[in-house]
Amino acid sequence: MNPLPLLFTALTLALVAPLAAAAPKPARPPNILFILADDLGAHDLHCFGSTYHETPHLDGLAARGVKMTQAYAASPLCSPTRSSILAGVHPARSGITAPVCHLPQIQLEKQLAPGNPNTRALNANSVTRLKPEYVTLAESLHAEGYATAHFGKWHLGHNLSPTDHYEPQDQGFEVDFPHAPRAAGPGGGYLAPWKFITDPTIQAPAGTHIEDHMAEEAAKFIRTHKDQPFYVNYWAYSVHSPWNARKDYIEHFKQTADLKNPQHNPLYAAMVHSLDDGVGRLLKALDDAGVADNTIIVFFSDNGGWSYRPRATDPEGFTDQPATSNLPQRSGKASLYDGGTREPCIIVWPGQVRPGTVNDALLQSTDFYPTLLAMVGLKPQPGVKLDGFDQSGTLLGRPSPRDRVFCHFPHGSPSQAVEIPGFLPGTYVRRGDWKLIRFYADNDDGSDRFELYDLKHDEGESRNLAGARPELVRELNALINEFLRDTAAVVPVRNPAYRPTSAAPAGGKAKGKAKAKGKDDEFTGLQGWKARGVGYALKDGIVTLTPQNNAPFLGVAAAMNGPATITFRIRSAGTGEAQIEWLPPGAGKPQSVPYALKAGDWQEMSVRLPATGALGVVRLYVPARPEPVELDWIELQGAGAQKRWDF
Repeated sequence: MNPLPLLFTALTLALVAPLAAAAPKPARPPNILFILADDLGAHDLHCFGSTYHETPHLDGLAARGVKMTQAYAASPLCSPTRSSILAGVHPARSGITAPVCHLPQIQLEKQLAPGNPNTRALNANSVTRLKPEYVTLAESLHAEGYATAHFGKWHLGHNLSPTDHYEPQDQGFEVDFPHAPRAAGPGGGYLAPWKFITDPTIQAPAGTHIEDHMAEEAAKFIRTHKDQPFYVNYWAYSVHSPWNARKDYIEHFKQTADLKNPQHNPLYAAMVHSLDDGVGRLLKALDDAGVADNTIIVFFSDNGGWSYRPRATDPEGFTDQPATSNLPQRSGKASLYDGGTREPCIIVWPGQVRPGTVNDALLQSTDFYPTLLAMVGLKPQPGVKLDGFDQSGTLLGRPSPRDRVFCHFPHGSPSQAVEIPGFLPGTYVRRGDWKLIRFYADNDDGSDRFELYDLKHDEGESRNLAGARPELVRELNALINEFLRDTAAVVPVRNPAYRPTSAAPAGGKAKGKAKAKGKDDEFTGLQGWKARGVGYALKDGIVTLTPQNNAPFLGVAAAMNGPATITFRIRSAGTGEAQIEWLPPGAGKPQSVPYALKAGDWQEMSVRLPATGALGVVRLYVPARPEPVELDWIELQGAGAQKRWDF
């Protein structure tokens, strides 16, 4: 036997074995932490221009990554934007165009909503669930070995039966905390005990802020999964209503409030600070787990800030002043002006994006899906259609693949636009610095109305150039038409049955000729009452109200003093709770008294309003439920005065 081959083999193994042992392991894919705020304005963070709010942890996050200054949500309201992030498609394509995914009705097909003679335009009837056939970002990452978890607000659908598949754990997430997909927000408040959480095992000391508790749970997940790639959605409840916060934070911000500053609401500032606290806990968890240098972090908001007066009363007050300001952007949440869709955006990509940079490229929420996949070295699954662009190269300083953004919002009405400018059914396109908004059926003759803005010289959208640049209007409107066709969007149209009526004095029916024009034409049949967040039909002296958001009400200017009593005859197919609210004129603090509505036949409700002085505006809220509510008449009796409305 020749020993040389054996000797050669032994020597080869002896040389190769140390090299194999020393060979580096393949780099683990980066983790992803996606932090989504709710209703946070474009300038609510100190690092994005606020001189009142204190956000040290988010400021530190911006210093570690890139600030995107031209980032847009796909919608001015929450559920549509959330769906665009997870599914990577425009709300116009998915059909989720309004925040209605908490409703029990399961509607999966896009369609126009039925109208009545009091509605100027026929708007869309939004889809109420994110369809399971969409391959979500979470499902794509989970298929590649990522541990996935969703913490916080969902608002993309809940299950009514074992055959339904609309909740986070049906859409690619292994963990869902606190598992409240039915809730649109933190009903009952941010401070424990939390009424919107139905799991009896989720407990915390009284007064604990939900962001503190939820961030600790997310931190546990991060520490537990530090040895494998993970994708964590931390979708905060902050800073959406209800308007409450830690009392010590409110007291702190009282001391620094300056009425000359557009942002000066201590209550809202306290809410922003609790959001920042939650982010701080998440960042500490990444550091403690030793994975901060291998974790991509995205911070974004689902729509613009609530730049109007809060609608609910907080024990600490501050509901007599705007929650925030989005200046120089115009308007805010629910608006097609930039205040409704421009968002603060921070992206941290360790080892790739130079810390502390600023990028002015256009970005939209549909872009996150393909961009995050590219950042971790993945591609969309075969057959998955995405509307977004891969912006990973843009983050590194290369030219952006996006030169325009679209937003289709087929909801709103002239009456809602009185309080919230731009809350009208419409579509906009921004191409470069030019932005064209098409408001549907908003001219007196029922035709579409256009507004054109040069955002480079007019960030506040104050000078409509549509009349001066008709060729550019036609060019940009052609882009809108192409977008609507491509997404098979539900496009609002003029209501052929629209019949504006004349105003009538309290206690009488409408008289005289129909008014020719005016923003409140739709509501003259209500004899001075204005509908907000609710559609209505008037027939045979009965007003049928159909809630459209979480705060549906009728409001009227009550020229009388309190104390007062409001009495009304009402009927509903569902049981629910609501309130009567009055807003004293001037700087008076809004106040409210609750009432409970039972399902069944007509009932006469009488609610005592312990007001002192002028009532101001009185609002009759109805339960935010899908069942219509019927009103026969309303009577208001105050100090030495009485009014009655027989519809």
